[in-house]
Amino acid sequence: MRNWSGSVQWQPTQVLKPDSEQSIQEIVQKAAENKQSIRLIGTGHSFTRLCETNEILMSLDNYQGLISVDKDKMMAKVKGGTKLHYLGELLYAEGLAMENLGDIDVQSIAGTISTGTHGTGTAFGTISTQVKALKFVNGRGEIISCSELENKELFKAAQVSMGALGVITEVSLQCVPAYKLELWNRQESLEEVLGSISERNEQNRNFEFYCFPYSNRVWTKSSNKADAQADKDNIINTLTEYVLENYAFKVLCELARFFPSQNKAVSKISVSSIPTLKKVKHSHKVYATKRLVRFNEMEYNIPAEVHGEVIKEVLKVVSSGKYPVHFPIENRFVRADDIYMSPAYGRDSAYIACHMYNKKDCKPFFKELEEIFKAYGGRPHWGKMNTFSAEDVRNAYPEFDTFLKHRKEQDPNGVFLNDYLRGLFGVK
Repeated sequence: MRNWSGSVQWQPTQVLKPDSEQSIQEIVQKAAENKQSIRLIGTGHSFTRLCETNEILMSLDNYQGLISVDKDKMMAKVKGGTKLHYLGELLYAEGLAMENLGDIDVQSIAGTISTGTHGTGTAFGTISTQVKALKFVNGRGEIISCSELENKELFKAAQVSMGALGVITEVSLQCVPAYKLELWNRQESLEEVLGSISERNEQNRNFEFYCFPYSNRVWTKSSNKADAQADKDNIINTLTEYVLENYAFKVLCELARFFPSQNKAVSKISVSSIPTLKKVKHSHKVYATKRLVRFNEMEYNIPAEVHGEVIKEVLKVVSSGKYPVHFPIENRFVRADDIYMSPAYGRDSAYIACHMYNKKDCKPFFKELEEIFKAYGGRPHWGKMNTFSAEDVRNAYPEFDTFLKHRKEQDPNGVFLNDYLRGLFGVK
């Protein structure tokens, strides 16, 4: 088995794909009796060792779909294995949508919330904040329910849990009426964008931008509601998203891999190819973009107010020529939340995501960037590369011990732990 980027490889003894909550419960009960461990996998899009196990690997690919919909309350109960791209279509058929999403939609809803995945927009929290209730099978094989109104403290631990409390079988989502988005892609100057971050976040529903190594040009993406507009998409958009951003970029990545001196040229070619484009479609067809070129990624959450200082330090490293990098650096913005293990806990946040082609050694590059992020109180996205220790987590997360208490209560024998999580949680 390997994750999407190929950075983690492992050999489970069993790969199980239950198709019901009862079968999930039976697998967990049997594992607990036999003192075996279980890890969950969705699409393997985590760059850390979250899915790694040499015992039981469980996939919920056969456990997808809507359980129920309450249109009056705009609530949808969803099976934990439901992939985001499928969920978007299911909700749209009911006249509903998720209020915000990230830029990849291949993950399962359970994996999405368990790692603290997010989109962008200062009016919105991480995707976990859209969850109003959860049901999971804990390490004893018990079916546990929790929500904002029932077992709230446990709920705050379960909203971002890295799969350490149990197998999430049911997610209750607060939805909104289906809506369209108008997306604008533009090439702009770095100085102009950095000088107007606050205004851009205030004036746009969703705003993000990508900095390019060795360049003073950036790629901005701004989205706003456009319910009255007709759908707008064309061959230029398709060519940009599929050909330029994937197939042509793959060729450039290979060029830069074999000829490291060309990283600067590849970055400049990439940014110069960004056209001004407009797209209007229903929201679930706008947020996500295809990612066919495989890479490794480190993404850190930092307090929103220090974003300008941090990105300047990051760009200094990126453009120093010390590392063979040409991938753009993604910048997004998220509202504070009260979820114990959410990187956005207690603070309005900016996220900076750095990437490297998966056939290159990313560790030295990421190590230097991580030192910058940590110096500014950074917290890692739990599905992205990081070297956080249990001590680092405790220093960064005020409610870490509360989370650990609930983890121990729900999984006292460590059925859902692997070596990576033991190290992260300080469990011997």
